Amino acid sequence: MASSAGCEHYVRSCLLKAPCCGKLYVCRLCHDAEENHQMDRFKVREVQCSECHTVQQAQQVCQQCHVLFGEYYCDICHLFDKDKKQYHCQDCGICRIGPKDKYFHCDKCNLCLAQNLQGNHKCVENVSRQNCPVCMEDIHTSRIGAHVFPCGHLLHNTCFDDMVKMGVYRCPLCMHSAWNMDNHWCEIDVEISQSPMPTEYQGISVKIVCNDCQAHGTVPFHVLGMKCSNCGSYNTAQEGGLIQQPQQNTEAEEDTEPDLHDQHEAPTQH
Repeated sequence: MASSAGCEHYVRSCLLKAPCCGKLYVCRLCHDAEENHQMDRFKVREVQCSECHTVQQAQQVCQQCHVLFGEYYCDICHLFDKDKKQYHCQDCGICRIGPKDKYFHCDKCNLCLAQNLQGNHKCVENVSRQNCPVCMEDIHTSRIGAHVFPCGHLLHNTCFDDMVKMGVYRCPLCMHSAWNMDNHWCEIDVEISQSPMPTEYQGISVKIVCNDCQAHGTVPFHVLGMKCSNCGSYNTAQEGGLIQQPQQNTEAEEDTEPDLHDQHEAPTQH
């Protein structure tokens, strides 16, 4: 329901007149949730004041009652919202949460990234043109921002927070670890050393592929995890069934085989 406080997505004091259907909605997300088509925010030309209900040209202040429609306003994206240090990136083509001097635009990723990632991230070409792999909604939104995985994939900050709360630590797209897990791998090392497998599973191995370094290998099987012998990660996937190591007791069996001569009684002495 529209109000002077805006909606669940944005804080604003106006409604957008959808250029596609002429209906009034607080934002394009509210429109898209109700209609069977999407609103093009760049084509918005008119807004309605939530206070005096005057329909007018899109602008930051109401021409009739002079209420401020939004602390931040972009006349390209027609984005009204409370001040979050937003800025419009010409290269991205949309507004981003700032402050602007804390970010740079990566041409290959086609995305604004934090300054500490400049020269220190894995580029994925046009990664920002994909939808969030968690909620499957447009990754381009100034209301929540995006989180960048070490693998270069993106998801919304809020989706990342929800993922962490659920104990998920891998990228939903490539399964690469979401952050440096070295301390956690050490904890698993200790748990495994203190939890020997039952006798019938000792000496069992399994083929794995590592989601972090993509190495393949055969490693000891343990219910707590299989460790990559290349990078030390436990973020691995099992390939095939358990492998039973051949028992080294052939010679022992031969040594205990009864002598054929012993199977016959010695001739009776008369």
